[in-house]
Amino acid sequence: MQGLKGKTVLVTGGANGIGLSICRRFAAAGCTVAIMDMDATAAEAAADELHRSGATALVAVADVSDYEQVRQAIAGLESDIDILVNNAGWDRFMPFVQTTPDLWHKVLGINLFGAMNTVHSVLPGMLARGQGRIIAIASDSGRVGATGEVSYSASKGGVIAMTKAVAREVATSGVTANVVCPGPTDTAMLSAVVNSSSKPDKLSDALLRAIPMRRLGKSDDVAGMVAFLASDEASFITGQVISVSGGLTMCG
Repeated sequence: MQGLKGKTVLVTGGANGIGLSICRRFAAAGCTVAIMDMDATAAEAAADELHRSGATALVAVADVSDYEQVRQAIAGLESDIDILVNNAGWDRFMPFVQTTPDLWHKVLGINLFGAMNTVHSVLPGMLARGQGRIIAIASDSGRVGATGEVSYSASKGGVIAMTKAVAREVATSGVTANVVCPGPTDTAMLSAVVNSSSKPDKLSDALLRAIPMRRLGKSDDVAGMVAFLASDEASFITGQVISVSGGLTMCG
């Protein structure tokens, strides 16, 4: 895809799962990849993998829910961020009446405030340079809701609204902001969510039956859409929400 080579991309939650696939895709396109993760060991391992492939990789260790940690980690990179991918997320599957305010705060802190913290930290530089790409990884649960994921749905709905609002606010500045909503994707996070339910086998079967293409998504399915939205081909696309879900959610 055009316009990616030589750019610096920051991927939050980039050490594993969808985030790592996104890092690999940008590395293959010739980008410098900055991996932000709270797991320093995993982030270093991901960076080593990218180095072995011939890419340039940086590590920024931070809890995205902590604004000062995010700002300091980004400043420590000593590199302008051309592309921001807000990927870090967390979920716990359970009926809403069994959840607690502590759980709500954790989910919202990571998923919503984490995205706000990173955008607030990198957007001034993008505006000053007159160019930038912001891509948020949300979820179809933020568009239509999901049983057992009330706080998660709320947080991802917030990510969608926040990213759209930023897109509108900076539309004349050369910065675009879009949202990718994966459907159920074969990752360790999905396995943890399914296994935390009272009937994991039943939940897994229900997920597959609900997807018209009758398979779980792959991390690479999401990475391809993210790379497209960051490329020159998508320069006239902003404020959009795109599902990568095998047809699970078909929003007009």
